[in-house]
Amino acid sequence: MSEEAAAQGGRPQGPTIFSKLLDGTIPCKFIHEDDKAVAFMDVNPQAPVHFLVIPRKPIAMLEEAAEEDGEVLGHLMLVARKVAKEQGLDKGYRLVINNGVEGCQSVYHLHVHVLGGRQLTWPPG
Repeated sequence: MSEEAAAQGGRPQGPTIFSKLLDGTIPCKFIHEDDKAVAFMDVNPQAPVHFLVIPRKPIAMLEEAAEEDGEVLGHLMLVARKVAKEQGLDKGYRLVINNGVEGCQSVYHLHVHVLGGRQLTWPPG
């Protein structure tokens, strides 16, 4: 199923694939791990370098983040910057957060896509 088709299906019930990665049910090689967030390579990369940064705290979508989530949201950006540097994205990269059905969100656990390694176009689609 395509990302777009999955997003059009709306918000599924039950644990997400990301919660299963975090609890170890699904094995994953994290490229960054700390007490607030993890990062890992995207299984369906859309650029030469494409990784995801997710909070350990289950926040379904940006729309549902609370004021007290501000620290973890900022931390996700700092982790994205750190891992982008480690991945050699010196010339730039793009951060993307999909939010809701029309934002093409297919996994309802907040995540930041980090894409780079080539010239990206605008508008993205």
